[in-house]
Amino acid sequence: MNNRLPPAWAKHLKTQPSVRAAPPKVPLPKAKTQAGPSRAQADDMLLRQALELQKAERLPEAEELCHRVLARTPEHPLALYILGTLGLGFDDELAIEYFSRAAAQAPNNPYYQLSLGEAWLKVGDYPPAVRHLQRACELKPDLVEAHCSLGQAYGKFDKGELALPAYDKALEIERDHSLARIGAARTLINLGRMDEAAIYLKENIARRVAVADSYSVLVGTRKFSSEPPELASILDELGSSAISAHEAHELNFAAGKVFNDLRHYDKAMDHFLRARTFKVRDFDIDSHRKRIDALIELFDPKLLAAKVGCGDPSEAPVFVVGMPRSGTTLTEQICSSHPDVHGAGELTKLGRIAAANGLKLGSADAFGQPIRSLTMQQSHALAKDYLANLALYTSTAPRIVDKMPHNFELIGLIAILFPNARIIHCRRDAIDNCVSCFISSLQQGHSYSYDLKSLGLYYREYDRLMRHWQAVLPGRIFENRYEDLISDQEGQSRRLIGHLGLTWDDACLRFFEKEGSVRTLSRWQVRQPIYTSSVQRWKNYGNKIQPLIDALGDLAAT
Repeated sequence: MNNRLPPAWAKHLKTQPSVRAAPPKVPLPKAKTQAGPSRAQADDMLLRQALELQKAERLPEAEELCHRVLARTPEHPLALYILGTLGLGFDDELAIEYFSRAAAQAPNNPYYQLSLGEAWLKVGDYPPAVRHLQRACELKPDLVEAHCSLGQAYGKFDKGELALPAYDKALEIERDHSLARIGAARTLINLGRMDEAAIYLKENIARRVAVADSYSVLVGTRKFSSEPPELASILDELGSSAISAHEAHELNFAAGKVFNDLRHYDKAMDHFLRARTFKVRDFDIDSHRKRIDALIELFDPKLLAAKVGCGDPSEAPVFVVGMPRSGTTLTEQICSSHPDVHGAGELTKLGRIAAANGLKLGSADAFGQPIRSLTMQQSHALAKDYLANLALYTSTAPRIVDKMPHNFELIGLIAILFPNARIIHCRRDAIDNCVSCFISSLQQGHSYSYDLKSLGLYYREYDRLMRHWQAVLPGRIFENRYEDLISDQEGQSRRLIGHLGLTWDDACLRFFEKEGSVRTLSRWQVRQPIYTSSVQRWKNYGNKIQPLIDALGDLAAT
């Protein structure tokens, strides 16, 4: 998402009529004989200054000017809009509130609808994102960003067939729009249409559109058994001095992936290591340890016992959790191949509920205080809120899988809000799991994976927290070991379905035939029958991964 204002906004400021709200409660000063600027003109002057301050990244000053405008012209849409753009990345929920207020005051402004839709998309709430982005497209049919974002929202909402026309419309407006071309290709891949996606991506490269991203996506459409011509081209691109850090990252990952497929493991790891040097390594292990300490201290046996009877008795939610690359996507595919199970993908709703209720360091309340003081009625409301969001993905399936791996941090909250929900923990050999994270281009929010040592230390904290959950919630968590699933697919699959309280269905053995989109890095693998080459794969990389093994310590031997 761009933290941007509409083009030619200075001109827009001159022509946009100001919205006048109810007069302030304090008496207005008497009008002076000498004519001065009207309130609308004064507001516009302040907002022009706010825009300049925002461009100069003097954000607190820009915010202060917006609030000055709102103090005398409540619900001024442009002031609200600017505050929304200032909030993105800092407090996305507050940004949504500001954008919503701006859009309510000026419902026919396409930029307000666009930014509101993109903000919903950013936090992972796709139905309102689709609604506002559709409205932006209706209001301004040539707004290419709106069509691109609508395509992305449809794709995230598991409606890939609707995403493609949105990208097509964007490309009608701007034939070489990089986000549209990459988005269309990713959607085709998610739908399993690998050959079509490859044609699309090769055309991008030939047209010099998003070349690095196109190569990075292209090499993920297949597994290579012989050296493809693209490898030499990727290496040539890497030799250019004109590429950006982002492009260097993507191209090194593409080269690493091809070399990995070809079993040239030393060369592959060299490229993966080089790629990581172009990422900002801002992961703070000390801060993360404090969070894990706080979770363990909060969700102790005493609190869990005090909250018995809270939440909602629904058996619909199924939470598949674990480290990324631990088999969560495979597990979801197996489960959702059952006719009574729907896979909703990686949902953000539980995390947003947790953040709003004090489960993040630095929140206004003491960590977890809203959970400690949670009443029965409040717990029912939170559970209903989550279930209403879950029902947007299907209203008929008895079981709905939320496959957000990092919900492993929120198992205590799950236990309180959904005492009958199934929890499946995917665990994999520690070194294999971490190596897979390192050589996968995980999305934003996984900065712990940019460095082998940090990755190993992070894994230790994950393991510590999972051991706590197993101790305080005995019998609640089904441990699904990746290696067991590989060695005994049918036996482990039957145990999974049994854990869900469902009768067995042979379709669960043919998970790779399941139709629909797959929206994770595992999208190629889960369309294949189970294979064993990913077990003990870490041994291929020798001493290049020694910092990871050292950081894992005793977990490297389990």
